[in-house]
Amino acid sequence: MKANSFPNLLHAFFHDWIGQQRNLSHHTVLSYRDTWRLFLRFASQRKNRTVAALSLPDLDATEVLAFLQHLEEERKICIGTRNCRLAAIRSFFAFVAQQEPQSIAQCAQIARIPTKKASRPAMCYLEADEIAAILKQPDRSNVEGQRDHALLALLYNTGARIQEALDLCPRAIRLESPAQVTLFGKGRKERISPLWPETADLLKALLKRQPRTQDEAIFVNCYGQPLGAAGVRFKLHQYVLAAAQQLPSLAQKRVTPHSFRHTAGVQLVAAGVDVTVIRSLFGHSRLETTNHYARANLETKRKAFEQVDPSTRPGKPPRWKRDPELLAWLDSL
Repeated sequence: MKANSFPNLLHAFFHDWIGQQRNLSHHTVLSYRDTWRLFLRFASQRKNRTVAALSLPDLDATEVLAFLQHLEEERKICIGTRNCRLAAIRSFFAFVAQQEPQSIAQCAQIARIPTKKASRPAMCYLEADEIAAILKQPDRSNVEGQRDHALLALLYNTGARIQEALDLCPRAIRLESPAQVTLFGKGRKERISPLWPETADLLKALLKRQPRTQDEAIFVNCYGQPLGAAGVRFKLHQYVLAAAQQLPSLAQKRVTPHSFRHTAGVQLVAAGVDVTVIRSLFGHSRLETTNHYARANLETKRKAFEQVDPSTRPGKPPRWKRDPELLAWLDSL
């Protein structure tokens, strides 16, 4: 191995391996890039040398474990994000093991670093009145409020992931009856979702007020640039705070753009829609993921229990009768 082949390996990993050979999505490439930015800066500070001076042996399993601990304790990231960072590092060292066999022991040690298990929090979904309260908040007299209202309505209608919705361009939407939208999800899987006439009208009105070419993003900021997920989360938080003034139940929930996807899933289950249909609508790769919606809805569980034959249910507790003589005897013991 050359004195410092690490820069060449990292360049080949991003440009040749994940970009051309594996053809990973742009979002995955960005996630890997961000991980390596953080990791290299961390290792540079620990080794007291510049990033350019780091070599492959510097980035051993001990350094990776220290980096993961730094992420959790100092940057306060969640376990899921920690595991994603580890996956990006593992992927690189799996590539290195093929390119530099003499480094295979180092790569194997990093590959053995386990992912952490995390408790799955209860799914946050919204009730119908909570959805209505949030959708009333955007000021539709201005283009920003009209944009936000249309975006939130689209998320609720289709159960789209936030980035799927933000990537939408006019070419992917059919506004004539039957209205529908083509979404591109994880793994570049394509799916078609029907649109309610009301949602189609909202999108049509937004495009009339703010025209976009067939390949331009529909949801843009005040500078005409595609809206980012962080911006949507910020605006949604403001709308939820405002809606919570009239509906206090919202103050107890951590509402994110993904909550609209959960809400759509739970309501479809409650309406009796088959989970395989919901799986297709939402683009889930596994049916187990879709089943989370069935487990989340308390009303669905209650209706299921009500279908149990009453004759098989436990009887009523016996009426307790006071026996003064028995109690007096017990008191005398």
